[in-house]
Amino acid sequence: MPQPLLEVKDLRVSFRTEDGVVKAVDGVSFTLSPREVLGIVGESGSGKSVTMMSVLRLINDPNMLVSGEVLYKGRDLMKLGKGQMQEVRGDEIAMIFQDPMTSLNPVYRIGDQICEGILTHQDIDKPAARKRAVELLQQVGIPHAGSRVDDFPHQFSGGMRQRAMIAMALANNPDVLIADEPTTALDVTIQAQIIELIDKLKDDFDSAVVLITHDLGVVADIADRIAVMYAGRVVEFGAKRDLFYDPQHPYTWGLLGSIPRLDRPKASRLYSIEGTPPSLISPPQGCKFRPRCPHAFEKCMEEPELVSRVDKRDHLDRCWLDPATKRVTRYNTIEGGRAA
Repeated sequence: MPQPLLEVKDLRVSFRTEDGVVKAVDGVSFTLSPREVLGIVGESGSGKSVTMMSVLRLINDPNMLVSGEVLYKGRDLMKLGKGQMQEVRGDEIAMIFQDPMTSLNPVYRIGDQICEGILTHQDIDKPAARKRAVELLQQVGIPHAGSRVDDFPHQFSGGMRQRAMIAMALANNPDVLIADEPTTALDVTIQAQIIELIDKLKDDFDSAVVLITHDLGVVADIADRIAVMYAGRVVEFGAKRDLFYDPQHPYTWGLLGSIPRLDRPKASRLYSIEGTPPSLISPPQGCKFRPRCPHAFEKCMEEPELVSRVDKRDHLDRCWLDPATKRVTRYNTIEGGRAA
């Protein structure tokens, strides 16, 4: 195995509020290797975005409490000074934010916003930076990039704005690219184009990718490994093939069961996971998914660890059910949900 490019160890992020302490990220650990695509999947509020924004130290809330290690090429990013972190952010680790309309400044031209990051991290002049911006827009599929570089964000469609955000993130050839739900609010055709583009540019720029999404279908083609998050914790982690063909956690079964199948008769209604995500201020005792899990039993009142319960050591989950019981029950959840 290659040396990890990024290693997150026991990351915990909490926020003090009037109602109590919100444990947004509760002991998340993972590694990212060069040229790897890691998918982070889960419902809204599961801690996906907070995890990766904390890696880049983009949350500046005075009521925020952070602990753990984030090792990038052996350096702990949590211990870097503000100036040192600015050198890493946008140059070595870049992020594509969830909503390009609110991430792009509406009063600055697209090209100027791309050039700003280039001029900050590279020792080149403005004409060279502009030329680089045009090349990037061409690479991400913007037609007539030479003239569109002077357009404002409102003159771009939703898909083109997302492509501009990708160009901005790739401007300095980062080693790690974090894509935070890059296909949100886009139609399915554009979604497929954006995912295909990220996969292509990952090879062109020799970058590793962390792809955050709530939809397992989005990461089905390009992810190498997938982390499934629930209530601030990773509940299942493994290679893409293992997670799709041998899922171990009931929450993962629910996510897979909610994906419509095109190779079968249309279901009378879409499958959904019963209940709502738990409060992160006063989470349930034991397994956090227990109140919503149809397979919960007495042992689930105890907190399960993220360990391997199958033959493969790199396939981890947080569920007390034994592997034999899981094989019997998960079919009814996944296939039964699709046929509902």
